[in-house]
Amino acid sequence: MTPQDALLGWDEDANAQAYEAFTRAHSMYDTTSSDLARRAGLDDARLVVDLCGGAGATARAILDRLPADARLLSVDNAAAMQRVGQRTLSDPRLSWITAPAEHLAAHARAGTVDAVLCNSAIWKTQTLAVFGAVARLLRPGGLFAFNIGGGFAGVRHPDEHSVRTGPSLSRLIHQVAARDYGYTPLSTTPAAPKMPLETVTAQLAAAGLTVVDSEVTAQHSTMAEKKAWLSIPVFARPTDGGFTHAQRMDILEAAYALTTPDKPTVTSWLVVVAQRRPTDAP
Repeated sequence: MTPQDALLGWDEDANAQAYEAFTRAHSMYDTTSSDLARRAGLDDARLVVDLCGGAGATARAILDRLPADARLLSVDNAAAMQRVGQRTLSDPRLSWITAPAEHLAAHARAGTVDAVLCNSAIWKTQTLAVFGAVARLLRPGGLFAFNIGGGFAGVRHPDEHSVRTGPSLSRLIHQVAARDYGYTPLSTTPAAPKMPLETVTAQLAAAGLTVVDSEVTAQHSTMAEKKAWLSIPVFARPTDGGFTHAQRMDILEAAYALTTPDKPTVTSWLVVVAQRRPTDAP
């Protein structure tokens, strides 16, 4: 097995470099980042946190809206992602903090943060601990804007039903793996939604945060962009079955050959904006 075959986590240089290159070449993360930045009310912000900020895709969107004299803290547990980000994103307003999301409260003074944003990652954290840390840092009235993938939230935008997308690339990958390698998934039972809105709302309320807006959105893309995303080692499929990275790339190429590059794809997101109660004291 080559070193690349073992690329299972974010804190790997090859994953970080591939991920950052993808975010610059394709619109997937720009679209979701810009949406969260728009919802977070940044025009008069003084201090903002980009939680699980990775290599800086969301930081770029935040900086586009942030006042010139404000500060942005990008917090992520993967040092490799931040090393790539520091080489490609330079702004005096931006500081990088390598730390788990659950330890967020240790890196700013309570009640001083105007907004916290978390793009495409909140379901990977211990949400009860993270929501508590966010609530502690936000000033009264401060906003917490984040999104949850449709599968994790148990939601589907109507466009997923109305757009003639055909089989997803992930489904085709599993079909090719079964055809060419005798692959059988470890489980054929669909996973229950990990973070439906009801659960999220209850956990936020327990932390002292109130949902002020939620929306199911549709992100429109193409098979070519999905293929590029699934080429990043950490995202490559299937994740089980003992496949090497080279085998997963062969499966991806065979599955992609069954599609056309400009074939539309739709991804659903549950977008949530929560607020620290304006009457709360730090």
